[in-house]
Amino acid sequence: MTLRDLIARKRDGGSLSDQEWNFVARGVASDAFPDYQVSAFLMACFVRGLTSSETLALTDAMLNSGQRLQLDHLPMGRVDKHSTGGVGDKVSLILAPLVASCGVAVPMVSGRGLGHTGGTLDKLEAIPGFSTRLTLAEAARQIERIGCVMIGQSAEIAPADRKLYAMRDATGTVAAMPLIAASIMSKKLAEGLTGLVLDVKTGIGAFLPTLAEELALAKEMVSLGSHHGCPVVVLLSNMDFPLGRECGNGNEVQESVEALKGGGPPDLRELTLRLGAEMLILGGVERDVAVATRRLEGVLDSGAALEKFRELVIAQGGNPAVCDAPERVLAQPAISEPYSAYRDGIVQRVNALVVGRGITALGGGRQTMEDRIDPSVGFRIHAIPGDSVRKGDPLVTILAADAAGVAAGRAALDEAIVIGDAPVTLPPLISHRVTAAGVEKLGTP
Repeated sequence: MTLRDLIARKRDGGSLSDQEWNFVARGVASDAFPDYQVSAFLMACFVRGLTSSETLALTDAMLNSGQRLQLDHLPMGRVDKHSTGGVGDKVSLILAPLVASCGVAVPMVSGRGLGHTGGTLDKLEAIPGFSTRLTLAEAARQIERIGCVMIGQSAEIAPADRKLYAMRDATGTVAAMPLIAASIMSKKLAEGLTGLVLDVKTGIGAFLPTLAEELALAKEMVSLGSHHGCPVVVLLSNMDFPLGRECGNGNEVQESVEALKGGGPPDLRELTLRLGAEMLILGGVERDVAVATRRLEGVLDSGAALEKFRELVIAQGGNPAVCDAPERVLAQPAISEPYSAYRDGIVQRVNALVVGRGITALGGGRQTMEDRIDPSVGFRIHAIPGDSVRKGDPLVTILAADAAGVAAGRAALDEAIVIGDAPVTLPPLISHRVTAAGVEKLGTP
């Protein structure tokens, strides 16, 4: 058996056995295959797809390529949340300390920016000193001590996925439903969870282009969780335009702190509370979404969630002053320049996909696996679809390192933002809920 043979079979539309997927995962994890062969294999999978049985086999192979968090001795539920990737999506930074404050353990293994979307690890590492590189033993001890941890994939956790995750970003093979499902679930199942909440993005800024594909992804991940005895709840949330008002890395941390103080943009708060309510229910501390939401609101408004975030930052070596005056701790852009409305009217569109690509052009994302991220750059959005504006009003503030960055940001916004005269009806922020019981439609435009 060689990877070359398996590439040819996938290229021609064939399937791989469980044994062959294990061979692929072991070889990827041990760097036994050259990058060009792994890239070709990913492209074959992207083009030809995987069957459900192959997706399960790939998930298991990547899960078994590493170790798992051992948390069975904890007396409380262990629940995590994961997003398929959004622009301005800093929910995880708020959610982990918020839910941990309510007595549910949150072992959160996150990723870096992927394609046009931001990464939780990149945002956390905008905090001076914050380390996301803990061993599983260190992570377990921290969860025992403060109830939550936010780390990246080490060589211990699904190492085959760790390599494939980076390769997918660099080879244009991110947006494949089976690869997304297997990647997410292999990491999450390694955390020793008793429940998992997933946020699958829909709309222009989502990786998958249609609602049917997004629902299929949700159902696939629910099925993978059920196979491993981990109940999964999936919420579908809109990503036509960015979540919240800050898009970047450092500035998203600042908005997260604002939300942890009980403030923040309404859409960010709404999505965080609903995901958190589902986590409390899976964690066994609440039974009803409305009651769970009120509990979470109380923890935010009391300051308890912010203090748990402070504990998290201190535990992982970060500067806790970020909780008090983030603008003094986080790297600030060399240039802040307004992008103004070119006419009177109503904002019709702020294209999340183009905004995400614009952040990468500014230096806030990666075009190659080796690129370093500038945590100070990004966009601060002042107007969203449906807002009325006058010519000259600031729509966005471009946060850039230099004049070239300003130009790149301006070019992206020229494409992303449309102003017209028609009234705008926004889609529901959260449209569907998917569980093992089926699909529930939650909102109407």
